[in-house]
Amino acid sequence: MTAPARPSALFFLIAAGTVLGIAGTDLVLPAVPSLPAQLGGSAETAQLVLAAYAFGTLAGLLTFGELGARFDPRKLLIWSLALFGLASLAAAESPSIEWLIALRFAQGAFGSGPAVFAPGFIHGLFPQDRAAAAMGRLGSIESLAPALAPIAGAYLLEIGGWEISFVLLAVFSALIAAAVFWQRDRFPRRQETEEHHSYLAILKNREFVSYALSQALSLGGLLVFVFGLPAVLTGPLDRGIEAFVILQVSGIAVFIASANSSAWAAARFGTLRTIRAGTAIMPCAFAAISAYALAGASSLSVLVPLWALVNFGFGIRGPVGFHRAISAARGDHSRAAAIVVAAILGTAALGTTAVAPLISIGLWPLAIAGAALTALALLSLLPLRAPEESLGR
Repeated sequence: MTAPARPSALFFLIAAGTVLGIAGTDLVLPAVPSLPAQLGGSAETAQLVLAAYAFGTLAGLLTFGELGARFDPRKLLIWSLALFGLASLAAAESPSIEWLIALRFAQGAFGSGPAVFAPGFIHGLFPQDRAAAAMGRLGSIESLAPALAPIAGAYLLEIGGWEISFVLLAVFSALIAAAVFWQRDRFPRRQETEEHHSYLAILKNREFVSYALSQALSLGGLLVFVFGLPAVLTGPLDRGIEAFVILQVSGIAVFIASANSSAWAAARFGTLRTIRAGTAIMPCAFAAISAYALAGASSLSVLVPLWALVNFGFGIRGPVGFHRAISAARGDHSRAAAIVVAAILGTAALGTTAVAPLISIGLWPLAIAGAALTALALLSLLPLRAPEESLGR
């Protein structure tokens, strides 16, 4: 028998599982420069440790999306966490950089399960009017990982070497998997009465594509800026990494506050209007950063509020935008979540690759990339009509 569990306790387990997948990159990040000295290879080869995890995550998202529509997501979640733990433990014992790269691919693939199943579980745990708010809380929790995990990873590297981060991921995944197994009967079951679709059928759904594209381009634009920011700040802008910490902490604080207001704004002003308004703020803020950077200025007293405005815009549109994209798939939560998250990762990866040759110039290429992607996110919403707009036509 299982002990009774409130939705809040199950939500904590869901959030812990998704954060673990995110931490698979950020917790290990500080150790990457030291890997060639420990395992051989070059600095360029060591970067594949990060890339392999990203590619594995993409593969895992699509695979778990397909499996989640066919099998019990509760069992798949447990297997995902357990296999992620085993891959993490094996990675800690890697004899060479090549072995570590291969195991990182497996680690990323297995660790993507919680992100795929989280929306479906949240839809089952909470009524419709509370599901969007729960997605906002999940986004707030997930946003802390990129800020705090690298700090924890740097500390772990000092006290125990690069292996300890992988061991810690294995321990936490085992604990979360055990907790989910214990409470498995309390998690929502896959509803057999729902109609499930192929990936192709979902992609033919124009409403889903519009919402999914908007979510992927808006978050992708934000991530392209974040991924290049440390290199720009410590390179052409000649600032210390503490400048990145200040920008990141301020942005995350504003995101958390606005994300927790997202559901209220949608109820007050309408979901589509809220998504459009939040999305529109982002390219405007990025354009302001571009203009400021092109003028040759780089004061944090100006960059911090502008970056906070970008995060405010995404916080307002992000939770309800993701929730609306999943809902537009008409019940196929697993495949829909896999497509959205894969699109986010793909946008961020392609954007980062495109901007990388311009990093040495300064901040404006990153800001222009962010402005372009978020402007496209706004344009992708144009075909959509709110119910009240449709009635007025």
